[in-house]
Amino acid sequence: MPEHYQDPEPGCPPERIQSSTLTNGLRVVTDHVPWVQSVTLGIHIDAGSRDDPDKKSGLAHFIEHALFKGTKNRDHIEIAGGIERNGGYLDAYTTKEQTCIYLRCLDRFTGPSLDLLADLICNSEFPEEEMEKEKEVVLEEISSINDTPEELIFEDFDRTLFGRHPLGRAILGTEKSVTDFTGNDLRKFMTDHYRPEKMFLTATGNIGHEHFIKLAERCFSTLTASGKPLQERKPFHLEQYNPFNRTAKKRIHQAQIVLGTVIPRDDASFYALMLLNTILGNGMSSKLNIELREKLALVYSTYSSIAFFDDLTVMNIYAGTDANKIEQTIDVLDTVRSSPDLAVPSADDLQSAKSKLLGSLLMGTEKMTRRMSHLATDLSYFGKHVLLTEKIAAIEAVSSEDISAVATLLLDESRLSTLIYKPSR
Repeated sequence: MPEHYQDPEPGCPPERIQSSTLTNGLRVVTDHVPWVQSVTLGIHIDAGSRDDPDKKSGLAHFIEHALFKGTKNRDHIEIAGGIERNGGYLDAYTTKEQTCIYLRCLDRFTGPSLDLLADLICNSEFPEEEMEKEKEVVLEEISSINDTPEELIFEDFDRTLFGRHPLGRAILGTEKSVTDFTGNDLRKFMTDHYRPEKMFLTATGNIGHEHFIKLAERCFSTLTASGKPLQERKPFHLEQYNPFNRTAKKRIHQAQIVLGTVIPRDDASFYALMLLNTILGNGMSSKLNIELREKLALVYSTYSSIAFFDDLTVMNIYAGTDANKIEQTIDVLDTVRSSPDLAVPSADDLQSAKSKLLGSLLMGTEKMTRRMSHLATDLSYFGKHVLLTEKIAAIEAVSSEDISAVATLLLDESRLSTLIYKPSR
């Protein structure tokens, strides 16, 4: 019997989320949205750059590309044309801990679209000629990152923060690692990680659960558990973290600044952290934007971000400024971080942050790819679907004292790291 979740709360978009497990062990979760005429399908793999083998950084990401290049049943032209004939599109992404292959189609084409998605996962062949061409594509993607200082500095920051730990690897890999990939590398990684017990399938949109389960049983019938033990991720222990203060000269026109730190994973503080991030650096009314851009015109872009991993949380602050204003910008960043208004937010600031976060959450339910993303985040991070009413209640329950507690951890000067890219003229 499938688990069934329903959200009866008035004023909230209704939830019709059901979960079942296929015969082969693949978990399937559907989110029935009857007022749309599309379906968004996603296959989510619990493997990312953190799981790349030693000396093969970028392998998880390269497989994301390679899956589109041909299967036993379709060549790369048929894959691209097949989904577009179904009125949709096909895409993918890789993070440090996850890979997702997803598509969106008209609801009348759910069956053939799911068949295509399953074909990519179960029957990819990695034609050598296509793999060599795709290596060039990924090398261009790496060059694009290298030409974008705002992206490169975050990659560099993680590499310095995590050192030789797998979390420090670049998601895209390096020119050498990508060039050296072989078909056997790809096949072995998929054997190790593309297993029913490490994956789940989501369907969001105008689709019935029981009908979709029948389609999934048929399409994924050849996907079987390997029987091999799951590979455990290498943990990152907080005592491995050594705060740093580093400046590098780059051939750039604008100085780039990133500050950040790590703390242990604490699910109970999840929404307090999200609200702190909102107050600090998310949006036009955030403390960072008001001080650095609106009041002092020191930056065009400044924000904070927060990343949740299996065993830790990372928070970053970013600012881009003129080379002559680096010290002034850092002084203002320090002032904002140490401000009593942030450590103990006012009732107005806290309520504004809650409204902003709730607005993003609720309006996201109107976009099918966002609904899929939220559902996948719940399943990956918490191991279960979290009802919308539970999320709303958890956000509303966060107090000023809760914000103060996480601010003390995240904004501790002694645990703060800084990386600056200084233009070399």
